[in-house]
Amino acid sequence: MSPDVVQNVDLHHDEWGTVGSVIFWNYTHEGKEKVAKQIIEGIDEEKKSVTFNVIEGDLMEFYKTFKAIVHVDTIGEDNLVTWTFEYEKVSEDVTEQHTLIQHTLMDLCVKMTKDIESHHLTNAG
Repeated sequence: MSPDVVQNVDLHHDEWGTVGSVIFWNYTHEGKEKVAKQIIEGIDEEKKSVTFNVIEGDLMEFYKTFKAIVHVDTIGEDNLVTWTFEYEKVSEDVTEQHTLIQHTLMDLCVKMTKDIESHHLTNAG
C-alpha cells in the first residue's frame, strides 16, 4: 500500500495482528533504507489502539526505547487516526537529530495512513 515507504514486512514470530507478534520492517526514511524489528505490545479493541514496541533497528541508534501507538477515533462515518511516539533518547546529545527524526518519522506515518485510507476507499465499492 506504501511501496515508496515500506519495501517489506515479515512476521518473525506468532500470528499477524496478535499481542506478542514480532514484525520486521524494511522501509525508507529520509531517502535511506532502514530496518526495524517491533513487537505488538498491546491491542485494545474497545479503544481501537495498537501499541508497537521497537526492539531492534536503526531507531535504536538514537533511542533506548521507542514505542509507536496508533489510535482510531470514529466520529460518525469518519475515522481519525492519531499516532503517538513514546521514547527515551540514548543521550541528550541527540537533541537536534532527534527533532528531525521525529518530524520526518511522523511524516512517514502520515503518508502510510493516507495510503491505507486511499486503498480502502478504492476497494470499498
